[in-house]
Amino acid sequence: MAKFKRIVVKIGSNVLTRADGTLDTERMQSLVGQVAKLHRSGMEIILVSSGAVASGRSEMRLQKKLDPVAARQLFSAVGQAKLINRYYEMFAQHGITCGQVLTTKENFGTRTHYLTQKDCIAVMLDNGVVPIVNENDTISVTELMFTDNDELSGLLATMTQAEALIILSNIDGIYNGDPSNPESKVIERIEPKLNLSKYIQTGKSSFGRGGMLTKCNIARKVSEEGITVMIANGKRDGILLDLTADKSKMPHTTFIANAKEASGVKKWIAHSESFAKGRVCINQGATDALLADKASSVLFVGITAIEGHFDKGEIVKIVAANGQVIGVGKAAYDSEKAQSLIGKKGIRPMIHYDYLYLD
Repeated sequence: MAKFKRIVVKIGSNVLTRADGTLDTERMQSLVGQVAKLHRSGMEIILVSSGAVASGRSEMRLQKKLDPVAARQLFSAVGQAKLINRYYEMFAQHGITCGQVLTTKENFGTRTHYLTQKDCIAVMLDNGVVPIVNENDTISVTELMFTDNDELSGLLATMTQAEALIILSNIDGIYNGDPSNPESKVIERIEPKLNLSKYIQTGKSSFGRGGMLTKCNIARKVSEEGITVMIANGKRDGILLDLTADKSKMPHTTFIANAKEASGVKKWIAHSESFAKGRVCINQGATDALLADKASSVLFVGITAIEGHFDKGEIVKIVAANGQVIGVGKAAYDSEKAQSLIGKKGIRPMIHYDYLYLD
């Protein structure tokens, strides 16, 4: 019996591409077959698939050199069409319909857009459709891009209230040393609060934008929110079936889920620091109140400055008296109105506790 009812599976570029950069259709076919089997068993699977840019790059022979943004737009436009067409044909062979969801980082920055995406994926799952999600690289520019699809998969896992996030890379997991060293071994379980800094390799993958450091940071944050995270080798045959079985036999790293699960709103805010549109600076008294065990909101009487321009409902950073960012929250006022209320008492909080996440 499978141990999860809903999972997010992130398939990295190095899993879906060969050494020469071409699409590895045999590997795709294998992974689709595994997803199809899990789907038929009643499990809901959301795929986050890289490979569009690498796929497009292998199709194009450029006549002139392009800047990195233009090249990414071109390769992704061509490659995404190729990639989703392959997925559609492969899932159809199993009698399953898949659907494409292209998103951007901005779509996670406001609660309205966030919920719209959540509803879209929910209706797909309710109707037996496998969502295949990727960043819309054709319109994403550098400052608006996800760190990579690891970040996107983490956001989706929390948004869809998945029980597990599986990140498939081209190595077996997190090692206790250099993966190329025969003496190094995969760390099987990572408990909350374990310091991993001495284990993580900072190098990036050949075709993707991220690396193991990014994967660990995402895995840590997602697991702290009550979701099991597994990092494994997507090149291993039957890997998804193994990881979702009662007892896994293949090497991988599992980040143990925190027993205390955050609310949906808290999960959204927890992942929103990179979307913050402004900063709310607070004095020492307000800082102490927030960091105390007792639940506390950000009140205007403790605010010393409002920085940046933002609208009501957008995410802002909370800056302590010493200048350190200690959390993020959903603004109850726009920046102009907030400026006029600094230092005043008896007013509705700038950031209510229910819409506040502290690091």
